[in-house]
Amino acid sequence: MANKADILMLDACTLRERLATGALSALDVVEASIARIEAREPEVHAWAWFDPEFARHQARQLDIHRQTGRAIGPLHGLPVALKDIIDTAKIPTENGCVLDKGRVPVRDATIVEKLKTAGAIIMGKTVTTELAFMQAGPTCNPHNLAHSPGGSSSGSAAAVADGMVPLAVGTQTGGSIIRPASYCGITGFKPSFGAIPRTGVLMQSPTLDTVGVFARTPADAALLSQVLFGYDEADPATRPEPAPPLLEIARSDPPIKPIFAFVKPPGWDDADPELHAAFAELAEALGDRMFEVDLPAPFGDAAMLRERVNFAEMARYYYSYGNKGSEQLGPLTLEALSKGNAILARDYLAALDWGDVLYAGLDEIFDRCDAIICPAAMGPAPEGLEFTGSALFNGLWTFVGTPAITIPAFTAENGLPMGIQLVAARGNDGRLLRNANWFQGWLTEAGA
Repeated sequence: MANKADILMLDACTLRERLATGALSALDVVEASIARIEAREPEVHAWAWFDPEFARHQARQLDIHRQTGRAIGPLHGLPVALKDIIDTAKIPTENGCVLDKGRVPVRDATIVEKLKTAGAIIMGKTVTTELAFMQAGPTCNPHNLAHSPGGSSSGSAAAVADGMVPLAVGTQTGGSIIRPASYCGITGFKPSFGAIPRTGVLMQSPTLDTVGVFARTPADAALLSQVLFGYDEADPATRPEPAPPLLEIARSDPPIKPIFAFVKPPGWDDADPELHAAFAELAEALGDRMFEVDLPAPFGDAAMLRERVNFAEMARYYYSYGNKGSEQLGPLTLEALSKGNAILARDYLAALDWGDVLYAGLDEIFDRCDAIICPAAMGPAPEGLEFTGSALFNGLWTFVGTPAITIPAFTAENGLPMGIQLVAARGNDGRLLRNANWFQGWLTEAGA
């Protein structure tokens, strides 16, 4: 068997290549992940459900399949963690909520079916905040256990950051992929709205809910996302169009070196001073490859408008939770449901219109750059586990449906990571991944 520590050092694309050639077996990879989980889980608390024998069984079956000489899937033998709001047949999916304790779905979510078909190993279910909102779970930041990993995809981000798995799936309704990835020092990719089907995923806000991924690199994120992209007639947000070859695009060289438009999102003045200093240094290092531009004035209302849509839809889709057991829900969840119930229909419908209006205001910026660049969070992960951090720098991009990606870039004085966020026009997911891959390479060369 290959050295477990060496296996954990490899990125997902390299692992896939070694699994495909037989240099590694699926069981080799799974045993390395199991060893890491068993060593670190008592401190990190990333997992809501984990059964090592179930993981080993999948690995053995995949190794037998490969030995027959039949074709293998694009994720053959790769362990993938799933946020515990994604339905898994015969495996608990409890939505981070005591009211769903013991819930075991009878069917897989569409994306779980895709993962199994691609040869991925379902490693287990990762901790989420209560009903994927803001009431924190037990997960700690692997870089410093006294700090938050972010939310609501806390366990997925922490599991990848700690080397327990190379890949994980999460969701974002405000900033639940981009922010945890920034806090945990990994790549988080939130694709264009509707790119990945949500059938079988807990619905909080159908206008905003977006499935995304966690990985070590943009290329790894492309590898996983390419399998998940696609049309699902049960999800009206998806479209009947072919999935783009994301990995091929992400690994290709940009025709010319990309140009980035630096924007200071609403709330910039309240961000950590270390973040301000880091972006000043970044601007100097990139030189004429980055220019600063202001967001259109109406973006100042984006956070309020997104919250209005989120809370109104949350009140509808979580009605049964509040109705049957409100006394068992956390105060942050109850507060959101109360606010949602108080929103007038006319205000909700007006807020819905603003997503496309704000997006139209980005045309001139995207015409001048390859991607927008801005902070992925307001600073490093906050101390304590009760507050999962502000989604202020993420929610506006969720609201307008653009793809966004986190790249680890800076280190705060306390040793915690801080990420940058790249944003592209709707549908330009492959181009965004390619520019992110270029940017990560540039950071490495620059010694960041």
